[in-house]
Amino acid sequence: MATPKKKIAVMTSGGDSPGMNAVVRAVVRMAIHMGCDPFCVYEGYEGLVQGGNFIRKMEWNDVRGYLSEGGTLIGTARCMAFYERPGRLTAAKNLILNGIDALIICGGDGSLTGADRFRAEWPSLLEELVSTGQLESKQVQPYRYLNIVGLVGSIDNDLSGTDATIGAYSALARICEMVDYIEATASSHSRAFVIEVMGRHCGWLALMAGVATGADFIFIPEKPREDNWKEEMYQVIRKHRDWGKRKTIVIIAEGALDRHGTKITPEMVKDLLADKSGLALDTRITTLGHVQRGGTAVAYDRMLATLQGVEAVKAVLEATPETETCVIAITENKIVRKPLMKAVQETKEVAKAIEAQDFDRAMSLRDTEFSDQYKSYMMTTTMGLDQDIHLEDSKRMKIGFINVGAPAGGMNAAIRAGVAYCRSRGHEPIAIHNGFAGFARHHGDEPLGAVRHFDWLEVDGWASKGGSEIGTNRELPEESGIELIARLIEKYEFDALFLIGGFEAFHSISQLRKARARFPSLCIPMTLLPATISNNVPGTEYSLGSDTCLNELVAYCDKIKQSASATRRRVFVIETQGGRCGYVAILGGLGVGASAVYIPEEGISLEMLNADVKHLKEVFRKDRGQSRAGRLILVNEKASRVFSAKLIADIIREEAHDRFESRDSIPGHVQQGGVPSAMDRCRAVRLAIKCIQHLEKYGPKPQKNPEKINKDTLSASVIGIQGADVVFSAMEHLEENETDWKNRRPIQAHWLDNKEVVDILGGRPQYPLPEKSLVGLIAKDAKRGLIKE
Repeated sequence: MATPKKKIAVMTSGGDSPGMNAVVRAVVRMAIHMGCDPFCVYEGYEGLVQGGNFIRKMEWNDVRGYLSEGGTLIGTARCMAFYERPGRLTAAKNLILNGIDALIICGGDGSLTGADRFRAEWPSLLEELVSTGQLESKQVQPYRYLNIVGLVGSIDNDLSGTDATIGAYSALARICEMVDYIEATASSHSRAFVIEVMGRHCGWLALMAGVATGADFIFIPEKPREDNWKEEMYQVIRKHRDWGKRKTIVIIAEGALDRHGTKITPEMVKDLLADKSGLALDTRITTLGHVQRGGTAVAYDRMLATLQGVEAVKAVLEATPETETCVIAITENKIVRKPLMKAVQETKEVAKAIEAQDFDRAMSLRDTEFSDQYKSYMMTTTMGLDQDIHLEDSKRMKIGFINVGAPAGGMNAAIRAGVAYCRSRGHEPIAIHNGFAGFARHHGDEPLGAVRHFDWLEVDGWASKGGSEIGTNRELPEESGIELIARLIEKYEFDALFLIGGFEAFHSISQLRKARARFPSLCIPMTLLPATISNNVPGTEYSLGSDTCLNELVAYCDKIKQSASATRRRVFVIETQGGRCGYVAILGGLGVGASAVYIPEEGISLEMLNADVKHLKEVFRKDRGQSRAGRLILVNEKASRVFSAKLIADIIREEAHDRFESRDSIPGHVQQGGVPSAMDRCRAVRLAIKCIQHLEKYGPKPQKNPEKINKDTLSASVIGIQGADVVFSAMEHLEENETDWKNRRPIQAHWLDNKEVVDILGGRPQYPLPEKSLVGLIAKDAKRGLIKE
């Protein structure tokens, strides 16, 4: 007799958050892939108690189109009955009747705490069901143990032990979008706006929104202002207005308090800003409210929810009766399992610390990025007010800022943060416009040369601007003339170079470093902040602009999918950017639910295309027109020298024999994005400040001691996010050990494992891998028939 299939249920609970639907889709499809029967519990714990049609078996196609939907399509509801034991008894009975003993719950800490309690009571609930005659002993026997796995769906990003909760970055994106709109009207009328955002015990949204939008002042629960917060705010905003700033933005978390635990309200802040005897600003209050929860999930939340949903299925299948209830978290860019109740307890400790007015402890319980971002924010907004951090004249440096390569979202935010830090420390930041080409050919132009000072009033408005306001160019120093570049660095007396850009910027630092022996003026510290949509710079797992690119690509694909679904029987083949690095295609495939993804790291062959076309024919043969979404295939622009997006679409169209249609579409430079994403803006600020802090360690006139610079491998470096850490890597080490120069990408790619997930959830069957091309003499001998393979 065949063993009955394992049954796994998924439910969403608590407040909705963008990305919950991606969890449901991932759980349902991964469960089917693993040979299990998936169920959805509709309306959260209420559905668990009600049973009947609220607990439904799901099929593969039931979750098509879920990725691009906001909120939760299986519903969530408050359930007072589940708080009481009789309610939990009924819930246990409903699970047994459906043969379910594995439950995946996506919700906040309250929902997950309730789940853990339910699991702890499970054996006694079964005993009671049998003893009261509601179920027979043989009915409960196969389900003696309940396994539960939690996923955190919360826009507040308030659970300890995870770098991000599902929905947090989508909410932040929504806030930044609204603040950007408000800034336009604030500037037009020279007004002040007080903007209230969500966050009762967690100031993550308010802090990150403040960093991303360059707000003048913020209030968060974890770090109340000093007793004289009114005077402090007056001084900061007065200073900003004296510089000529026309707008004032104050962001306040709903749980904002002063040091004595007294609530600070938007009205209190408004009264201070509008005080006729003080700032006398025309002030408005805007409460964003549930707008923050709305809309579709950004690319990062879709990726996070999908990978965590896949891991949750693996976790419930591997769990034993002794396994502690776990929560799926993301730390160090890796999906991990952590003890649920430990994470919940640590989360509650933050609220307790705030209530006890132990604010230092509250800050210490947040992750490193939180405290780093707070320091970064304070450094950029109190610029010129805190004389204690001003360096003495003998320690001040002249730092050149230069963008190299293609534009990427976050470049301007990084420049703004770097300039603000330089000003606060007393350094002299200098803009080198239009990359090394501009430096070499237009440095001395009249009346405006390529080398010039920054105008802070102009730079202050760059936080939300896309592209590169100081221009950028792909030309390398050797192409511009390395001797000329060395002479110009000496002429303008630069003490350090801060580069922002992609692989061209990486290559530029390599060339400058190697030329130090010939040109002593190049014996200055130089560091690179990676910024490229391709995310192909060695030494980091993340580059500025890659998140903006993924958001643009996902939004584009959502629209294309709508067109494909309107005709139902249509496949779109979409070409993505990324050079010879498949990052954008793979992560985009996760975000849009691609049926197949073609990348340079793997290549494309006729056998592979044949397998995929056969699969599509089978899919459309079974499709009776009920499914709501079209099919997408993503192909990286350099996945193959022959098989372009158009050719692949033509092959599919020809092989379809008019049973379904195929189109190609190329978003092109749309992927470089307009307004940078909130994540790119926040990380740009944090990383740019760390770069300048790294450069200032070397002090002014470093070229006077070239031996010291040459011995210090970190004098030419790349800043990167590796795991949970921000690290500087020596350029020399990266050049020799971590760079695939031929393909302009790192040798190791942390994201490649995600391709398997894309294929599984897209329903792509096994396919033959392309043969590796022969190179060099072996290729020549093979063509002559001199060797046997």
